[in-house]
Amino acid sequence: LRFSCRRGGGLVQAGGSLRLSCAASGFTLADYIIGWYRQAPGKEREGVSVISRSGDSKFYADSVKGRFTISRDNTKNIVYLQMNSLKPEDTAVYYCAAESYRESLSTLLTDYYGLDYWGKGTLVTVSS
Repeated sequence: LRFSCRRGGGLVQAGGSLRLSCAASGFTLADYIIGWYRQAPGKEREGVSVISRSGDSKFYADSVKGRFTISRDNTKNIVYLQMNSLKPEDTAVYYCAAESYRESLSTLLTDYYGLDYWGKGTLVTVSS
């Protein structure tokens, strides 16, 4: 069972865009709530965005609202994070994670320990 971050990470200038994607293998993505998280050098991991199983409900950290968009394609078993207007402070390793159940999805932004699956992470570097 794997949850792997695919292409999309890399180096970009401030103001630029990147799209991250994570693909699930060995399990059905549609059965899971998905979150994107990031960890900057020397900092704690933080929640970036969460999407419901159907994709109808989405939540974002205040720091990325209006700039990042989470989406999913359950037919392809892939989840995306479109990142626009990138800032140097967005530099971090980005992870996707899957959770089978959470009564309140928004709490996944801050309470993300022990989630069912974690991707390995992809580095995003935003230069000023």
